[in-house]
Amino acid sequence: LPLCFPQKLWKMLESDQFRSIWWSEGGKCVAINKDLFKLEVLGRGVRQGVFKTQDIKSVIRQLNLYGFTKMQRNSQRSASLPEFLAEEAAASAHSQILYYYNPSFNRAHPWLLETCKRR
Repeated sequence: LPLCFPQKLWKMLESDQFRSIWWSEGGKCVAINKDLFKLEVLGRGVRQGVFKTQDIKSVIRQLNLYGFTKMQRNSQRSASLPEFLAEEAAASAHSQILYYYNPSFNRAHPWLLETCKRR
């Protein structure tokens, strides 16, 4: 069976294959380096890519459909040093970082992924 959007997103976050997307806020938020994501994930083409699109707006639409909400950058910093350094390095590179939150999408509680349904 093909994976649904939240499952694909989870696999990407848990993989060391992608530098453009990572867990933030101690595993409670998804952080996306928009420019790098376009190149690294969407730029692979539909056949080799993770998603069936090459448009970041389509990915954001999917996030919204699955109940993710956009968070502002001025929220709390990451507790772990590697996350903090990754966020700071990305921010200092003048990249736009997008943060999305869903209470059913939490690294510490993988069993909640089943409750992450499309609206």
